[in-house]
Amino acid sequence: MSIETANNKSVLVWDLPTRLFHWCVVALVFVSWLSADQGWMTIHLASGLTLLALLLFRLGWGLFGSTTARFSNFLHPPQKVLGYLKGLKEGDRLLYAGHNPAGGLMVMAMILVLLAQALTGLFANDGLRFNGPLALLIPSEISDSITSIHRLIFDAILVLIWCHVVAVGFYFLVKRDNLVLPMVTGRKPHSHLPQGVNLAFTRLTIALLLFFLSAGIAAWIMFEGASLP
Repeated sequence: MSIETANNKSVLVWDLPTRLFHWCVVALVFVSWLSADQGWMTIHLASGLTLLALLLFRLGWGLFGSTTARFSNFLHPPQKVLGYLKGLKEGDRLLYAGHNPAGGLMVMAMILVLLAQALTGLFANDGLRFNGPLALLIPSEISDSITSIHRLIFDAILVLIWCHVVAVGFYFLVKRDNLVLPMVTGRKPHSHLPQGVNLAFTRLTIALLLFFLSAGIAAWIMFEGASLP
């Protein structure tokens, strides 16, 4: 095989669970925003609980998932993140199979902010007829305060989404690196990977077990809320 052929060959870097998580979260954030904006609170509740289940799954997948999905693979100390940004500014071509240090920080920030949004939603209310599944467990004034935090967190989510879109656009237009397509196909060109990279992929059965466990927690919260007087 020639060097040119080897460089053009694509390599699987993103497993199916990670890709499904990414695009499902995109859809659920949109549905959550639209349902809240239109007052469709039953849909908003279902979307929020589904999002919570996915985020719990992602936390587990970050520990037991495939190489590029693991937190240990893309979470780096601040000095390495700053070093990566400095190298990016100077035009260095730094290759990573999964998330680069800056992208990994963004991913973790998004997961934590979305998790905060989902958790505060459990105790929030709409000021009229709707209460989150666990809102009746706390005094109404505390629920009102959490509702205000819930709304503020959404503003933070919008900022993170904007930063994410700008970063993807920068890599595509300036660095000539398409970050979206690999998150669809799971594959990257061999020339975009560091030399000697060795990726391991966790079995899908583990992903299913983690998802059912996470979905079970979300379902328990829903039924626990439904049983409240």
